[in-house]
Amino acid sequence: MAGFRSVHRVRCENIKLADGWAQDQLVEISSEGLITNIGPADEVPVDLVLRGPVVPGIPNLHSHAHQRVLAGMTETRTPGKDDFWSWRDLMYRANKSITPDDLESIARLVFIEMVKQGYTVVAEFHYLHHAPGGEHYLQIDEMSQRLWSAAEDAGITLVLLPVLYSYGGFDQRPLQGAQFRFSNSLEDYLRLLEKVRDFADRRGNRGYGAAAHSLRAVAPEQLIELEAVSHRDHSDIPFHIHVAEQMNEVEECIALLGTRPVEWLCEAVNVDHRWCFIHATHVVDQELESMVDRDVVVGLCPTTEANLGDGLFPVTKFLALGGKFGIGSDSQVCSDPSRELQLLEYGQRLVHHRRALLMNSDEKHNGNALVHSAVEGGSQACGRPLIGITVGAPADLVELNTDSPRLSGRTALEALDSWIFAGADNSVRTVLVMGSEVVTEGRHIGEASATRNFLNTFKRLTDSSPL
Repeated sequence: MAGFRSVHRVRCENIKLADGWAQDQLVEISSEGLITNIGPADEVPVDLVLRGPVVPGIPNLHSHAHQRVLAGMTETRTPGKDDFWSWRDLMYRANKSITPDDLESIARLVFIEMVKQGYTVVAEFHYLHHAPGGEHYLQIDEMSQRLWSAAEDAGITLVLLPVLYSYGGFDQRPLQGAQFRFSNSLEDYLRLLEKVRDFADRRGNRGYGAAAHSLRAVAPEQLIELEAVSHRDHSDIPFHIHVAEQMNEVEECIALLGTRPVEWLCEAVNVDHRWCFIHATHVVDQELESMVDRDVVVGLCPTTEANLGDGLFPVTKFLALGGKFGIGSDSQVCSDPSRELQLLEYGQRLVHHRRALLMNSDEKHNGNALVHSAVEGGSQACGRPLIGITVGAPADLVELNTDSPRLSGRTALEALDSWIFAGADNSVRTVLVMGSEVVTEGRHIGEASATRNFLNTFKRLTDSSPL
């Protein structure tokens, strides 16, 4: 990656490999950023020594980078009922004047914030396609290209998910106002998807997938055709969709499609391991079983779901059935995977009045179990066939900072527990993304300039469109 030091031989004193923890290991990395060998460290020269516990980079399976300008700005009471829908109105207002330059500036900072905290790949659920008013840019993938550029500067691997968004509700009412920026016909969307594929294929640190915003934003026939085309023409790419985030979405789906959202998807569409259902908050037991049977990953975004008052996905029951989940930063109120995993566990504790709920009986350390689950589900949802730190996988390594008082004096497993449940902003010391040293001593070389640019963008946007 441009501007970052590439390393090819890394000595790790304690490392969480795909098959368990190991000590004093040498990780060898190809020029393409893939792990070629892992074995006992010999007395040979190395490019980097990582003395703190090393864990796999965490996949961020659901991000809306442009919503970073809104983070923390929606906590003033609005007239009437404050809920997801009132928040959405504020989000539309914040979106309405974002230019391509603005999007690149916003995304660059939020991607840097992510990678500093241990995310190494981000699936960007991208629907801000067009100019204000809905006019197409000269290049239909203009906004997508800005996200690629921002990710390159940040040093994070981007899996771009252009989103099909055609309607304003289950009754297929037309989009209005700020929603025009999201709108594509299926034909235009497929053209955009081809552009994204061509761009992604040029670099190994890029990926892509297909996405539909939600059942309320696409027609059933559109979704069925999109799945068929993506499967036929785009091989094994991921397919993501928001589903059952709000109860009124479930109620409208029952009224107009005759069944619940997850149930409809699993019966009407070729749902399989490629699919990631984002949120899936309001589901029943039969739907949990259907998702497990089809090897669907559920994308959970605990800080956003809590911020919006969505509710809690029944993750304890889902895991007991053999389900998989990953985590996402979603609205960017938090860019730290450890906080997402902490809140995920704490939510279940509050519901069930017990502790350490999201781990099997063979596991002793909650942090270890949570990271394993997030890496497994997140990797699948990002289209990565190999999971964790193993030969052939991207060299995405995160070294925890045991000089931090909150992590010091602990074993590797205790430090990992502490990162999740008692960590601080300085808990991550080093981050490698595909063999490039992107974060060193907790710092990113592009952070200062990215922050300045973001603050200028933020001021212009909030001056022109006060929230």
